[in-house]
Amino acid sequence: MRAIVIKQYGDPDVLSIEERPDPKPRPGHVLIEVKAFGVNHAETHMREGNWPEATEISGIECVGLVKADPDGHLAPGQKVVAFMGGMGRSINGSYAELTSVPAGNVLPVKTSLAWDILAAIPESYATAWAALHGNLDLKAGQTIVIRGATSALGQAAVNIAAHIGAHVIATTRNPKRAETLEALGAKEVVLEAPDLPQRVRDRHPQGVDAVLELVGNSTVVGSLATVRRHGRLCLAGFLGGLDPIPTFMPVMQLPSGVHFSFFGSFMFGTPAFPTSEIPMQTIVERVEDGTYKARPARVFRFEEIREAHRLMEAGGANGKIVVRL
Repeated sequence: MRAIVIKQYGDPDVLSIEERPDPKPRPGHVLIEVKAFGVNHAETHMREGNWPEATEISGIECVGLVKADPDGHLAPGQKVVAFMGGMGRSINGSYAELTSVPAGNVLPVKTSLAWDILAAIPESYATAWAALHGNLDLKAGQTIVIRGATSALGQAAVNIAAHIGAHVIATTRNPKRAETLEALGAKEVVLEAPDLPQRVRDRHPQGVDAVLELVGNSTVVGSLATVRRHGRLCLAGFLGGLDPIPTFMPVMQLPSGVHFSFFGSFMFGTPAFPTSEIPMQTIVERVEDGTYKARPARVFRFEEIREAHRLMEAGGANGKIVVRL
């Protein structure tokens, strides 16, 4: 099979296409013929050597057809989405024509969506769903700030939160992207700046009910200051980089009565976070009927993986980047 491999850490030029042996079917795993996959910030960190672990073949998600399921749960030719389960971290991932994924991280779907559209869904919408319905327990009528909203994960979160019936405040660094966020369901669009927490408080003096923090460590302390007593903040992304929070002092910087949690999508498929909790078929159907507006911002060919990574790092996609085989 052809695979995109990382032979040394570095910039996008270290990605190369080579022949690799086909993975063999094995119990507990599903062998998938990859049709398309999303490109994620995690994979750029893995390529650079900034992630705690990374395999030669990257890729944390894909869509495709079942090639073999030794356990007999999925029939050959069944359409599936797959995400996490160690893909790209502890086992070879989806940047290949074939990939072997733990069965608990593979979900069957029935859909007529094109492969590139389907590939815009799995990791982003699963993570947004888990963070919004789980960590934040978001309800209709509540107000939520989604910080880093123009990312693929952020746009999925705006879609889902708006459909729940929440009042969505979406943040972006680029005023030209306000229209995109409003079309997804945002009621307010706020430009990123150091004084953003104060501006949110000026508009909502009692504080907001929830924050989905996707920029990460560089802004989370400020985001905490926007949350009302008994409100919630979930940290679920690191668009601003992986540097730690400098001199974080909870007694001084964590507001009393605010619930602060983290959600890592790498937990999907573990006993505590089974993928069966994500209603993927429902999500796909909502994309089909236009309720969720999941569409790839850019689609690249397999041979254009370097260009895809460069666009990701430049922040120029305005949504999900997809590679189609």
